[in-house]
Amino acid sequence: MAQSRLTADDYAKLTVAKFYDQLQTGKTGLTSTQADQRLQQVGPNTIQQTQSRSQLKAFLKNFTSLMALLLWVSGLIAMFTGMLELGIAIWAVNLINGCFSFWQEHAAQKATDSLKAMLPTYTQVLRDGQTQQINATELVPGDVFLIQAGNSISADARIIQATSLQVDESALTGESLAVDKRAAYEKGEGRFAERNLVYAGTIAVSGTATAVAVQTGMQTEFGQIAALTQHQKTTASPLTAELNRLTRQISLIAILIGLIFFIAAIFFVHYPVAKSFIFALGMIVAFIPEGLLPTVTLSLAQGVTRMSKRHALVKELSSVETLGETTVICSDKTGTLTQNQMTINHVWLPQQIYHVSGEGYVNNGKITANDQAVALKYSPDLALLLRVAALDNDTEIKPAKSSTTKPKILGTPTEAAHLILAEKSGLDLAQLRQAYPRAQELPFDSDRKRMTTIHTQPDGSQVIYVKGALDGILTLCTSILVNGQVRSITPDDVHDIDQANQHYAAQGLRSMAIAYRNFDGQANLPTDPADCTIANTEQHLTFVGLTVMADPPRPEIYAAVEKCHRAKIRIIMVTGDSPLTAKSVATKIGITSDQARVITGDELSAMSDIDLQKAVQGEVIFARVAPEQKYRIVQANQHNGEIVASTGDGVNDAPALKQADIGIAMGVTGTDVAKDAADMILTDDNFASIVAAIEEGRTVYSNLQKFLLYILNSNVPEAIPSVLFLFSRGLIPLPLTVMQILTVDLGTDMLPALGLGAEASEPGVMDQPPRARNAHLLNKSIIWKAFGWYGLIASVVSTFAYFFVNWTNGWPQVALASHGNTYVLATTMTLAAIVFCQIAAAINCRTKFNSVFSVGLFSNHRIWWGIIFEVALLAALMYLPVLQGLFNTTAIAGRDWAFLLCLPIPLVLIEEGRKAVVRQRHR
Repeated sequence: MAQSRLTADDYAKLTVAKFYDQLQTGKTGLTSTQADQRLQQVGPNTIQQTQSRSQLKAFLKNFTSLMALLLWVSGLIAMFTGMLELGIAIWAVNLINGCFSFWQEHAAQKATDSLKAMLPTYTQVLRDGQTQQINATELVPGDVFLIQAGNSISADARIIQATSLQVDESALTGESLAVDKRAAYEKGEGRFAERNLVYAGTIAVSGTATAVAVQTGMQTEFGQIAALTQHQKTTASPLTAELNRLTRQISLIAILIGLIFFIAAIFFVHYPVAKSFIFALGMIVAFIPEGLLPTVTLSLAQGVTRMSKRHALVKELSSVETLGETTVICSDKTGTLTQNQMTINHVWLPQQIYHVSGEGYVNNGKITANDQAVALKYSPDLALLLRVAALDNDTEIKPAKSSTTKPKILGTPTEAAHLILAEKSGLDLAQLRQAYPRAQELPFDSDRKRMTTIHTQPDGSQVIYVKGALDGILTLCTSILVNGQVRSITPDDVHDIDQANQHYAAQGLRSMAIAYRNFDGQANLPTDPADCTIANTEQHLTFVGLTVMADPPRPEIYAAVEKCHRAKIRIIMVTGDSPLTAKSVATKIGITSDQARVITGDELSAMSDIDLQKAVQGEVIFARVAPEQKYRIVQANQHNGEIVASTGDGVNDAPALKQADIGIAMGVTGTDVAKDAADMILTDDNFASIVAAIEEGRTVYSNLQKFLLYILNSNVPEAIPSVLFLFSRGLIPLPLTVMQILTVDLGTDMLPALGLGAEASEPGVMDQPPRARNAHLLNKSIIWKAFGWYGLIASVVSTFAYFFVNWTNGWPQVALASHGNTYVLATTMTLAAIVFCQIAAAINCRTKFNSVFSVGLFSNHRIWWGIIFEVALLAALMYLPVLQGLFNTTAIAGRDWAFLLCLPIPLVLIEEGRKAVVRQRHR
C-alpha cells in the first residue's frame, strides 16, 4: 500500500475501528506476506540520501575563487616577465592556501547520515499474531509494535494502549520535559502535541504502550525535516562575497594602473612597445596583494583557534567572520539561555516559605527558612514534604562518571528535581526507601495529573503519598497540615494556596502540590494496600505544601546579554516552552522588557510573511513554535537585511540552522543532525560562548582591514618612483626596479602582514554596532590612510633617500645616475627606506584608534618575528653577491643603517599623535 496522505491530526481523531480500516490492519498486526508487500511498495524505513556531494568539486572550489584566479594570472605574468622564481612562489602560495582551506572545511554536511544513525536498530512488532523482533528498517505502515521505557521510537505511530507512557520529544520540539502519552485523543497545545501520537526519533522515558505505525522513512516528520535540510541551498558567506568584490576592485585598479603606465611608457618615455608592456605587467603584479588569501586564511584560522578555547568549534573558516557581522541572534531558551536542569528553588508551606540554594543535578546547596529563627530540624511539615517528594518518585539519578560529565537522569527532570531537593536537605535516599518500603503505586497519568504511592511506615502502619498538579490535588484535600497539626481546610486556606500558586506562575515558575493520607480507618479506604484504587484512595487528602521549580538561567548569561545590547545585537528568543515562561525568562535575563510582544506558534501560523517581517523588527518573543516556523523566523529577519545567527539542538532545528547566516548547534545536548547542519558547535551549550565567538568574528574582520591598510600603503611609494620616471620623460631614472617592487610585495611585507591577521581584539570592539550590510573591506577610511597618509609619508621618505644618495654623489651639479655604483646605491636606499617605513606601518596598523602602547608594543610576537625576517632579508639582498645582481642592490654604510633604524620612531610617534586627536574627537 502507498503511505496515506492523512495528516497527523486526522489519524489521531479517527476511531480505533476506522483507524484500522484506514491502514488495513488490526490489533494482531499484519501478516508477514502483507508486511513484505508493503515494504516493496513504500520502501525501507530509512532516511534517504537525496544529494550527492563531490569531494573533488569541494576541493577545486578553493582554487577557483576570484582571488585565486587572480593569483594564477599574476604568477603567470611574473613568469612571462622573466621572474620565474617569483611566479612559482605566487602559485605555491595559492596551492598551499587552497589545500589548507579544504582541510579546514572537510567536515562536510552529513545530516542525513546522522539521521540514519539516530534510528533504532530493532523493533518489537506483532506479525502473524505473534511478537517478533525485526530490524527497524523493515517496519511498514500498519505494523503494530511495542514501546517500552528506554526505547527509541522507529516510526510515526498512533497509540492503541498505554500505561504511564512518557516520551522525550526534545529531538523534535527542543524542550526537555517529557510528554505524557495515552490512547485517547487530546489535541494539546502546539505541534506534535496530540496525546495519542508518537514520532520517529523520539524516546520513551517511562511506561509501556502498543502503537500502530502510520508513516515510515522519509514520510515521517523526521524524514520530512531531513528532506527540507537536504534541499536547503547553502549561500555564499558575506566574507566570500566581500572578498570577491575586493578582488574585482583591486583587479580593476591594477589593470588601469598598468594601462596608464603602458601608455605613458610609450608616449612620454618613448619605450619600445614590448619593453613598455613588460614594465606595465610588472606594475600590475605589484598592485595585486598576493598575501590577501594567506592572510584571510590565517586570520580565520587564528579566530577558529581562539574560539575553540572559548568553547566554540567552527566548521568553515568563513563562518568566523560572518559571526562578526551578526545583527540578530535567534536563540533557544532551554539549555542555551538556561541550564536545562529543572531545579526547585522554593518550598511553600502554609505558614513558612523555604529557599533552596544550589542549582543543577548535583548534591550541593541547602534549604533555609526565610525566617532564620525557624530551624529546619524543628519543621515537621517540611520533613514530611521532603519525604513525600523523595518516595512518591520513580526517577533515579546515576552519579557522574567524571568531573567533566553530568549525572544521568533515568526518568523525568521534574522528579529528578524532587530527589535533589531531598538530598539538599541531608536525607539519605537509600535509607529512606528502606525505612518506608513501597507497598503499592497508582501511576501518573495526564488525566489525573498526579502520582500516588503507598508505603509501610517504620511502625508498621500504611501511609498514602500524593504529588501532582495543584488543581488536581487541592479539590481532593479536606484537611491541611500547619505547624505539625492537622485541621480542616478552610476557604481562606484555599485562597492563600491559590494566591501563592498564581504569584509563582507570574514569574514563570511551576508549582507542584504535595499531599498525604494516613490509613486511619476512614470510609472507603481498604485495609490492604493491594486493594487500593484511584477511586478509594485519592480522597480525604491532607494538603502539605508546594514545591516551586524552574529551569534557572545560566549565571554568565546576564553579562553576555548586556554585551549584546552594547554591541547593538538583538536577541530573539525562539522556544517551544509556554508564553508565560518564555516571557518571564526573557525579561529576567534582560533580553527584552516586559512590554515585549509574545507570539505563539498558532499565531505565527496565521501571520503572513509581511506581517512576520514587521513583527521581528520590534521586541518579540516566540513561544510554542514548530520546526518550519523557526525556519520562517530566520527568513523574515534575513528579508529585513539582518545577518542572523540561529541556535538549535534537535532534528527540528536543522532547516533553520542551514538557512541562517551562521547556524549554531549545541555540542552537549545537540543531535548529530543539528551539529552537521550547523556552521558552529558550542561545546558547552552556552549563549555566552556565542557572544565570545561574535567578538572573535569582529576581530577577524578588523584584522583583515588592518592587513589591507598595511599592504596597500606600500603601493604608493612603489608607484611614485615610476611616476617620477614617467613624468620626467626618463630624466629621473627609475628609483625602484620591478624586481625590488616585487621583493616588497612577496618578501619583506608578507610576514608582518600575516602577523596583523593574528592581532588580538582591540578594547571596545563589542561597544560598537555591527558593520552595515553595505559596508566593505576597502572603504574610504582605508583608502585615505593607505594612500593619503601612510603611503604619502613613505613616498616622501623613500624619494628623499633616493635623492639624498644622489646629492652626496654630486647631484644636481651632475645628472642623476642611471647606472653604476651610485644608481645601485640609490635604488638600494630607496628600497630600504620603504622597508623601514613598512616596519613603522606594521606597528601603526595594529590599532585603529587606541594607542599601540595600550595594547602592548611587543604583545604581537608574529609581527616582530616578521620585522626581524624582513630586516634579515633586506640585509641578505644587500650583502649576498648572488642576490645583488638579481635585485640590483649593494652594501650600504653604517651611517645609512643608523638612519634606517631610527626612521620608524618618528613615524610611529606621528601616528600616535593622529590617533590621539581622533580619540579626543570621539570623546
